[in-house]
Amino acid sequence: MAQLSKDLETALDDLQAAASLQEGDIVVVGTSTSEVKGEHIGKAGSMEVAEQLWSALNAFRLKTGVHLAFQCCEHLNRALVIEANTARHWRLEDTVSVIPMPKAGGSMASFAYRHMESPVVLETIRAHAGIDIGDTLIGMHLKQVAVPVRSSVKSIGSAHLTLARTRPKLIGGERAVYTIDTTSTPDTCE
Repeated sequence: MAQLSKDLETALDDLQAAASLQEGDIVVVGTSTSEVKGEHIGKAGSMEVAEQLWSALNAFRLKTGVHLAFQCCEHLNRALVIEANTARHWRLEDTVSVIPMPKAGGSMASFAYRHMESPVVLETIRAHAGIDIGDTLIGMHLKQVAVPVRSSVKSIGSAHLTLARTRPKLIGGERAVYTIDTTSTPDTCE
């Protein structure tokens, strides 16, 4: 069990190295504790596994200052558990009335709800990055342009691991410039 936490810490360090997350950014976390145990998603949830993963995720939150959003399972329409202060900070108003349980919300979201200071549940969010443990489909909660992040860790327990960061859209076509070269003079536009 301790290896789960260590592997997740390594994966989160890889995510931070690629995403350069800033204090206040939101990271969505989707987790199938069943898949971590090598079972079918949604069939063998584990609060013990959730506790091990929480340890690494919370340490990452404290180290980086990011906000965590824990995705519930499909029975709660993949709603998200976040801290109330995160909702206030980002002016997120689509809270819903539900308390995630291991069999309706998932073990990870249920564990997070019980260990946060002041949890609320939202229907949607647009996160800056994400970690998907067990193919829980977090993409719907990422900002519009998601970019895969490769990690030296490919799985957490038996669960497939996917990491993603986001970036702003690149607009303007072939003449657009995306970085400033301070050593040259700008071209004129006709």
